[in-house]
Amino acid sequence: MLWSGGVAHANDAPGNTTSPPAPSGPSGNANDQQVSASVSRIKITQVSGPTGGKRGRISSTDVNWTPPPCWYEPVLTPEQLKALAETNGLGYVSPHTSWGGEKLWTDHYRDGKDAYNYKDGSLNPAEGYDNYNIGKDGYFWRGVAPDTADPESWDCERVMFWQNAGEVPAVPNAPTPETLAKYAYDKVEVPDTEIELKPETKSTVNLPTWVWLDKGTFQEVKVRAELPNTNLWAETTAKPVALHLEPGTEDAETFPAGGDCEINEDGSIGTPYVKGEADKTPPCGINYLRASSGKPYELSASVTWQISWEGTGGAGGDLPDGTFETTQDMNVQEIQSINR
Repeated sequence: MLWSGGVAHANDAPGNTTSPPAPSGPSGNANDQQVSASVSRIKITQVSGPTGGKRGRISSTDVNWTPPPCWYEPVLTPEQLKALAETNGLGYVSPHTSWGGEKLWTDHYRDGKDAYNYKDGSLNPAEGYDNYNIGKDGYFWRGVAPDTADPESWDCERVMFWQNAGEVPAVPNAPTPETLAKYAYDKVEVPDTEIELKPETKSTVNLPTWVWLDKGTFQEVKVRAELPNTNLWAETTAKPVALHLEPGTEDAETFPAGGDCEINEDGSIGTPYVKGEADKTPPCGINYLRASSGKPYELSASVTWQISWEGTGGAGGDLPDGTFETTQDMNVQEIQSINR
């Protein structure tokens, strides 16, 4: 028996089967990937870019963009499945379904009895296996869903199935290089946006504040995603392309107008302040028009990262831009002069 959306239990006595209420998601040990169906085996490696200091993950500029809700991965060899079935008998066969009890496993994977895939409100038979396919070269594949609360994660409910080594199954939601690239998108970590300011601690009304970033501060960040036991890989690259400033008050003007400071050819942003240029218009900066009156303004600085990817077989393309934002307090004073 299989219970979709929960855990099916069975002992060696036919007909003695119980189904508890459905859990909110996979509840096995997340470190034991033979049990968990919410933890992917995709290997993530940062290939280039800064690794030290404060970093954070980018947010997509496309409010409709979401990472893949589910896909299939190779999970167990025949020998590993036999050990799981006959010594444990507890594990997930799909993102929302686990089997508890040796008989459920041995009936389907050892003794050739049909199991059932739950999809579109119906149960569809899946042909059983002979002795876990021991002696064959390949893996049993299972659906992975990082967020089982996502309704679209139900699209990978095919009961764990066999695929010969070196092959990717020809089923809906089979992994592709683009799947890995999108998975890696959420794993890209970029450096904190620590802008340089002049004046550093306190600005003055109607006196421009210069903003810049050194050319060594921002570099491309490249992350590689590989799915073990397949030839699938993808590298997702985040390239900084612009800095956007929000003064934290409407009583201010930005340079350039709109607050978008582009990356210079050498990788820097803006121009460092040079003594004696305080009254000049900076290429990247802010001019506050009103004092902060004891409560500092929150200056927001966000960097836009252009995202692209390449992968197995020459595949590649673009993904939505990402942003990473930080804020800092800005105290603005007003200097009054008296003419006599």
